[in-house]
Amino acid sequence: MVLDTRGRVLVPTASHGTDTDLPGGTVEDTETPEQGLARGLREGLGLTVPVGRLLAVDSRPPGRHGPPDRSLIVHVHLVGPLPPQEAAALTGARWLRPEEACAVLPARVAPRLRAGLAALHTGSFAHLVDGVPQPGSPAGLDPARRAALEHAGELDAASHRASRPKALTAASVVFTAADGRILLVQPAYGRTDRWNLPGGGIDSDLGEIPRAAARREVREELGLDLAPGRLLAVNWSHKPGRPARIRFLYDGGVLDAPTLARIRLDPTELLQWRTVPREELPALVKGALRRQITACLDARASGAGPLELHAGRP
Repeated sequence: MVLDTRGRVLVPTASHGTDTDLPGGTVEDTETPEQGLARGLREGLGLTVPVGRLLAVDSRPPGRHGPPDRSLIVHVHLVGPLPPQEAAALTGARWLRPEEACAVLPARVAPRLRAGLAALHTGSFAHLVDGVPQPGSPAGLDPARRAALEHAGELDAASHRASRPKALTAASVVFTAADGRILLVQPAYGRTDRWNLPGGGIDSDLGEIPRAAARREVREELGLDLAPGRLLAVNWSHKPGRPARIRFLYDGGVLDAPTLARIRLDPTELLQWRTVPREELPALVKGALRRQITACLDARASGAGPLELHAGRP
């Protein structure tokens, strides 16, 4: 599954007498699936790029559109996103929006693309048999079918855990200076033009709780070992087809000038820090985070909370 930076899917032009398919090819007996795919992209499209993570596996029994004595196992990997110049240089293929690509691909191939995209967006994996997502597949299983399987008691405990929607959790701390300005940090990766609150992901797989994560992140990012104050808000945000994101926002209190002077950034995570007045937030942080910060400051001033926020809105 080759993507460009606009989220379009690369679909090779079918040669005479063959069906449209996703880029790739067969794997030789001396190759790994990744090596076989890299060779297929190089030979078929002149594309030499790293093969990304495994998104889906589809298996087809013998005799289904193939040899009667041999099954077919298809690995779907992510390749890209390719930068605009490299994407534009490709010939013998079309860049299509995902829904367009699914419409032109054969019925046996389109489910692999849909499942691969679902696995990509949810950060998980899809298990297919003959193009059908299986019970317990972490991605690609239709929510209505999942609900029917749950209500019928047809999912074992492991399959139930695997197929349920997942959420990403994070913890942040709202610090202000003595003059009321808000402490923001500039990330060293991702959208470096957008500023954030100090904080980061919760290592829940290690048993970390939100409050401990907030303290750890501040210590790692700023070099300050400060116990977070009270919980000001919990924010829930969600985009269709993506995991929900849950952020716990804690009161960091007021940092005096000597404490601010002790800040030591981790250069692998942050480029710089600054304090800004509330009116400058719209130019520096995205709208949902600005609303979260504003709600937290108001809750801190009034003694209200913890607040339940949805994309920053109560």
